Amino acid sequence: MTVRPKMLRLLAQEDINFLLTNRIPRRLATQFMGWFSRIEHPLVRDASIAVWRLFADLDLADARQTQFKSLHDCFVRELKEGARPIDHRADILVSPCDAIVGTCGVIAGTRVYQAKGFPYALVDLLADRVLVEAYQDGCYATLRLTSAMYHRFHAPHDCRVVKVIYMSGDTWNVNPIALKRIERLFCKNERAVIQTSVSRSEAPITLVAVAAILVAGIRLHCLKGSLDLRERGPNAIPCDSHFHKGEEMGWFEHGSTILVFAPRGFSLCEGVAEGAAIRMGEPLMRMEESV
Repeated sequence: MTVRPKMLRLLAQEDINFLLTNRIPRRLATQFMGWFSRIEHPLVRDASIAVWRLFADLDLADARQTQFKSLHDCFVRELKEGARPIDHRADILVSPCDAIVGTCGVIAGTRVYQAKGFPYALVDLLADRVLVEAYQDGCYATLRLTSAMYHRFHAPHDCRVVKVIYMSGDTWNVNPIALKRIERLFCKNERAVIQTSVSRSEAPITLVAVAAILVAGIRLHCLKGSLDLRERGPNAIPCDSHFHKGEEMGWFEHGSTILVFAPRGFSLCEGVAEGAAIRMGEPLMRMEESV
């Protein structure tokens, strides 16, 4: 098959995906999926994973376990030891997750783009004006986890989580076609703003975990329990949790998007560009010596 038919097929799938997932009661669908995916019955599990494979390129070769109790158990699978080598160079922030890179680059003052022609204000996303000032003219990367990807996320550097701001919200699909149609989508969806301080330089690095339709919740090791649709926000939750580079910080109950924000003095690493695939542990941003 040539490249053009492949692209046409992909666009058709995304159009159908957008129509199916954004024209139904999103919260009810998300809550139902959270319940259904946890059913521990072999027939339900096997049929669900088989259907999943029809619509996604699911590869479980690097999964720590080969048997799963439920569809959810497969969603949140862990990896084999050493499956994701970590770049331990001191001046490198690594990708916190497996992803397809979305919009990325220099922050235009305090304005960021979710897609070409669709800007949003950082304050609407982060809900913290002091934090917004820290990232003025800084660097950012949008990392989209597809449904078949590994769904856990990890520390981009040795760091300390100092605060989590949780905001309840909608569960719009966050695929590229939705980002081109729904303004300020990331600012509307449920999300957790994870504020960290890099141990080497005290540079503030923030990860924003954005939930989406069929994502039943966000789990963070620095907090007890899950952050889910029943919570209200914004809620500022103080933390004091330390993580080594590459150490697991939490996971999505299905999959969605991680946005990474860094202050001035950081730049994207070579090869990090919109549409590129990246794996957890690979170079994402580089910090200057003065940071």
